[in-house]
Amino acid sequence: MSLLAHFTSLFEEPPPAYAFEVSPAGVAWVARPAGGKQDPEFSFRPLEPSVLNISPMADNILQPDQFQYLVASLVPQNGKRRRQAAIILPDYCARIAVLEFDAFPAEREEQLALVRFRMKKTVPFDVDAAAVNFCVQKVAGKRTEVVVAAAAHEIVSRYEAPFRAAGFEPGFVTTSILAAVDLLPPSGLHVLIKLAGRVLTVAVCEGRLPKLVRCVELPDLTREEVKAMLFPTLAYAEDTLGRHPEVLYACGLGDVASELSGEWNLPVEILRSPWGVVNETNSGLLGWLQAQMPNARAAAESKRLQEVH
Repeated sequence: MSLLAHFTSLFEEPPPAYAFEVSPAGVAWVARPAGGKQDPEFSFRPLEPSVLNISPMADNILQPDQFQYLVASLVPQNGKRRRQAAIILPDYCARIAVLEFDAFPAEREEQLALVRFRMKKTVPFDVDAAAVNFCVQKVAGKRTEVVVAAAAHEIVSRYEAPFRAAGFEPGFVTTSILAAVDLLPPSGLHVLIKLAGRVLTVAVCEGRLPKLVRCVELPDLTREEVKAMLFPTLAYAEDTLGRHPEVLYACGLGDVASELSGEWNLPVEILRSPWGVVNETNSGLLGWLQAQMPNARAAAESKRLQEVH
């Protein structure tokens, strides 16, 4: 089951035809083909390093004119007709948590109030004035497991504004890691570790459902820094879930990924998609597309086999 099948967005809308992923390096985008009968069209435009500064507490867009100019140049205008778009934000501008509740109310408003209360001590911003959404991903007996995403309204609105000015309606907003988990196998216990700029995000996932998400800004990308992030994550998996993860999937780590393979008797694989290379600028975008086109992986493999023979 896809996480995005449960966790539609911070602002729920039908799946749009366009999706954009914002990263410190630039903006990647894709036009999803109607009916999934054609190959998606991908593109990427780089940003100068001084344009964005990813943060959960302060304005992320340091040079709004440059950011708006780039967004306006991505896709040709469509007259006055507005187009729906998915906006995938950097992980570090939001906070993601997996919460467990002994009792979870039935009414959505009561659920949201309880989620906000639990999140208050774990986010560095006013959660009562934040964009918060959640999904119930597991119910076991009386215990309910809920995935929560929260981001300051001001930060989200600043990211959205250039897309609105370019004629898009960003009705679907999520974060890179929540979309990227759809590139994982549908079953088994895995760890996904991805680097974007200086931000390292690690998710322990049961299939494509997160059990733990951690996101930190690293002073330096070194083997020791990555190990310091991974060690408590793997310890959590064994202590809480009672199992050792089967595979560590890496994205954006370069040579550091291969250096990790012998550390915890855990095979390391590069995160892949049916549409080619997954990197720090497009992992969420490709995961979002996988959720919209779930048969694409099998179709791509069939095409590859036909080309071989």
